[in-house]
Amino acid sequence: MITSAAKTWPGLSQSDAEARLARDGKNELEGDTSPSLWGAVLAIVRQPIFLLMLGAGVLYLVLGGLSDALALLGAVVAMIGLSLYQERKTERAVHELKQLTAPLAHVIRDGAPRTIENRLVVVGDVVILREGDRVPADAMVLDCTNLRVDESLLTGESVPLDKLPGTEAALLAPPGRDDETSVYAGTLVVRGTGVAVVRATGARTAIGSIGTSLRDTVTKKSVLRSEVDAVVRRVALGGLALCALLIVLYGVLAHDYLAGLLAAITLAMAILPEEFPVVLTVFTLLGAFRIAKHGVLARRPEAIEALGSASVLCVDKTGTITENKMRVAELRANVGEPFPVTTELPQQLPEAVHEVMEFAILASAPESFDPMDQALHALGERALRGTEHLHTDYTREQEYPLTRSLLAVTHLWRTAEAHGHVVAAKGAPEAIADLCHLSGEEATALLEQVAGMAARGQRVLAVARARLDQERHPEHAHDFVFSLVGLVGFEDPVRASVPAAMAAFAKAGVRVVMITGDHAATACALARQAGMDVAQGVMTGDQLAALSETERSAAVARVSVFARAAPDHKLLIVRALQAAGQLVAMTGDGVNDAPALKAAHIGIALGARGTDVAREAAALVLTNEDFGTIAQAIMLGRRVFENLRKAMMYILAVHIPIAGLALLPILLGLPAVLFPIHVVFLELVIDPACTIALEAEAPDPAALLAPPRAHGAALFDRQVVLTSIAQGLALLVTIVIVYAVSLAQRLSVDQARALAFVTLVVGNLSLISVQRSRTRSALFTLLRSRNVPATALSLSTLAVLAATLLWPKARTFFHFALPPTSAIAVAVAAAMASVLWYDIVKLSRARSQPGV
Repeated sequence: MITSAAKTWPGLSQSDAEARLARDGKNELEGDTSPSLWGAVLAIVRQPIFLLMLGAGVLYLVLGGLSDALALLGAVVAMIGLSLYQERKTERAVHELKQLTAPLAHVIRDGAPRTIENRLVVVGDVVILREGDRVPADAMVLDCTNLRVDESLLTGESVPLDKLPGTEAALLAPPGRDDETSVYAGTLVVRGTGVAVVRATGARTAIGSIGTSLRDTVTKKSVLRSEVDAVVRRVALGGLALCALLIVLYGVLAHDYLAGLLAAITLAMAILPEEFPVVLTVFTLLGAFRIAKHGVLARRPEAIEALGSASVLCVDKTGTITENKMRVAELRANVGEPFPVTTELPQQLPEAVHEVMEFAILASAPESFDPMDQALHALGERALRGTEHLHTDYTREQEYPLTRSLLAVTHLWRTAEAHGHVVAAKGAPEAIADLCHLSGEEATALLEQVAGMAARGQRVLAVARARLDQERHPEHAHDFVFSLVGLVGFEDPVRASVPAAMAAFAKAGVRVVMITGDHAATACALARQAGMDVAQGVMTGDQLAALSETERSAAVARVSVFARAAPDHKLLIVRALQAAGQLVAMTGDGVNDAPALKAAHIGIALGARGTDVAREAAALVLTNEDFGTIAQAIMLGRRVFENLRKAMMYILAVHIPIAGLALLPILLGLPAVLFPIHVVFLELVIDPACTIALEAEAPDPAALLAPPRAHGAALFDRQVVLTSIAQGLALLVTIVIVYAVSLAQRLSVDQARALAFVTLVVGNLSLISVQRSRTRSALFTLLRSRNVPATALSLSTLAVLAATLLWPKARTFFHFALPPTSAIAVAVAAAMASVLWYDIVKLSRARSQPGV
């Protein structure tokens, strides 16, 4: 049982809490539910490729081909199992990506404090709030001491709000009001302690309702997804028309409609572009796994496809460009000469600044979550240990907290001496100047030094001291007679990876825009340290908001540093950049950042200090909040797009000869070349080739450093389509020639079919080798690349192909007969020649266009 100020809170019993949890659900936003096992199987079987294979199997049974039917149906079962495994693995991966943290809550149950998972908090729980805690649920304060809560995640107001005790019967008030009795889930306790009773959990909280509305918002399809869907529709319609034509031709020319139906199914299996959406999904998911290793989690993996085309990156300063770890950078005794503080250990501070540190530490809470207090204590331990300036024997008797009218905190300490008291104050320089009753000239001199420190990117606090020789404590801090001790400059150091990342962005043509709530001078200094171009100056959020839309577009096109910016200003910046045709990536962490994160093409939430609502609005979550990680992610995004384009070119090219071999024999009066079993074999090569082998290919260096592709640039542009058609037609013509010549030389139909199939498979593997690089030859790629999946695929395919030729049962199964060895050698050479001509084209293009 917890008691405070004659008040007692036994809390809920554990059994009551469990009953409420079962009734109300967990204290979390509801997630998407996964389909059942049978539902997933049914969804897979409904895919056209599986329906065609099942149809072909049934048709073989009708025609009496039991072995062919069993083979196809066995392939269906195997492919269903493979697809099911892949989907379940993807679901698990997406679920793990969402589990960023497991927040804890301190509650009172059965009269005793205990720590539980935040999601297990229920309505009626009595929670203990401490400085540094996140409030686990919407609650009513029952008792508190100097409780102050930062509600900027809900309101955007950066000033923390004081809280007062209420009653259990009181109603929750709207957030953002000072001296109220309500606290809200996700807000941060910045000072004091409190006890509160939970009134709402999960989606019923203030932050939960925002999260629910964001989650219910329909996310538009990505540009590439829409483009791929359109291509699939067009190819599928064309394929259906060709299938109908093939049935008619067989009926009219060969008077065999059943054979025509089987040939049409073979053609449909060959031409159906089911790989396109699969490749897009697999590439983005595997890309998500790759960038996850660098600290970027993809909530919507399709954002990976757009990441590489980002032309502008809007970033927060704190924690992204900087380390989000305050340290003392400079000390000044009174208004004397500055003493820079380095990070070297140990550091000897000159005697002149010892008193500044002594009273700055005395004005700080002994156990504090304030980063500036922590920085002062850390430097004191490092540089003043063993001196008379650290006072572990002092007792703090009273604190005069910071107020709106006086932005300074004052601590009254009892010394070891009888009736001795020391008073220390620190705060905004203007407030300390007021406490010390400085003259106009003295205050001006002080503020000039402060301005100089701020121009170097520092946050500045002034320090003052006083003595009290009586036992009665004054009511207000102004009642002490203070004298100025000096100034302390703090800095949040720029991350070591930032300058190199800035240089990489500049080379790659990605512009960086820094948005911060700091003063303009501080923002400008930090931008210089980070390696940004500040020649166009700094603009404040209010200045930007006052401009017309035309003026705003012009401003964001030239200014790269925005200071004193609130969350709504971020949305203005994003929209102005988008209006100028830029593809915008943006970082954010608060609830009020959610609209800007949602509006940006690529929203990047900060995981460590961000909110669940910001993460729900964003496509990516940056777990380590390192700017260098964003640079790596963008480079990986470019790799995904480049390899995606290679895979799409390969798919388009390889389906042309397969479809042609299903259609041309009846037009040319030749025996059929391909049966469904051959298409299944080819699909088992094509699928891993485009989803694994090409995805694993290392990117061309030129692609990483090229300017971002134009926003909305098509994946299937004119060059991609024409090149793929040329490659496919060249291979098709070669196969038809090999097949026709074989028949002309009086080889059997099964021997000719085997040679045509060898030409097709070797040409397929040659296409993979050619597509692996846009600028290097296939031979160079084969000898120098470390793409293990591509090598393994080629070797295993050749091994299985050899088995179909050499193993009698396999030959019968594939309708083959063993051709002469010399004929096989000619077929292999012809297949390679039909594809490798493209090496000459791309090497010539690389010489004439070095950036390609």
